[in-house]
Amino acid sequence: MDYTHLSKRLHRVGEFVPEGSILADIGSDHAYLPAYLVLNKRIKSAIAGEVVEGPFQSAKNLVAELNLTSSIQVRKGDGLDVLNLADEVDAISICGMGGTLIKDILDRGDKNNRLSGNEVLLLQPNVGEKTLRTWLMDHSYIIIEEDIVRENEKTYEIIIAKKAEEIETLSEKELMFGPKLLNEPNDIFKNKWCHELKQLENISKQLEKSSQDVSKNQTEINKKIALIKEVIG
Repeated sequence: MDYTHLSKRLHRVGEFVPEGSILADIGSDHAYLPAYLVLNKRIKSAIAGEVVEGPFQSAKNLVAELNLTSSIQVRKGDGLDVLNLADEVDAISICGMGGTLIKDILDRGDKNNRLSGNEVLLLQPNVGEKTLRTWLMDHSYIIIEEDIVRENEKTYEIIIAKKAEEIETLSEKELMFGPKLLNEPNDIFKNKWCHELKQLENISKQLEKSSQDVSKNQTEINKKIALIKEVIG
């Protein structure tokens, strides 16, 4: 992967970025996504945020090599701390992290007044999707698009969200599987949850052998098993 050929998951995220927007790519690594979008004239400009020194320097070097310093600002900082409301970003991408970490980044940014509420959030968690959807719901974001992709034997979900005036309450099933993904469950979605079902059933069997009492964990696992069976049949 490089700035001319994005990975499948990043390319798909890029397709959701509103055309002509100012993008903040948090945890930008080598700044591949902003560079690709600027070079293809998809976005107006970008801020590439990175907290780790090595990737931060890699991003700076790439932007300089491509003569994109007037279009892409590379900033070092933790999460949304690299942003100010004066930046007027209208899209924020946070990709390749766990859902809990993405949730924490958004939560700190919200508390520190780094979010205007006008941004489209483009989120690509690799685990912990339910935790992230719950935060979005609790903070009055609605999920407007979702997708699921398979790459290098790993499955990635993509969640696109926008701020709304009122909380849109999602069911336990929608939080777990994704309200949009539930509407169009493709083969990648089904395979992911078939694999998850097998793992949960194995854990449940082990718990049954190890204890005479039904533990709280086992009750939660059995609830998940029932939901998955309901969804994938």
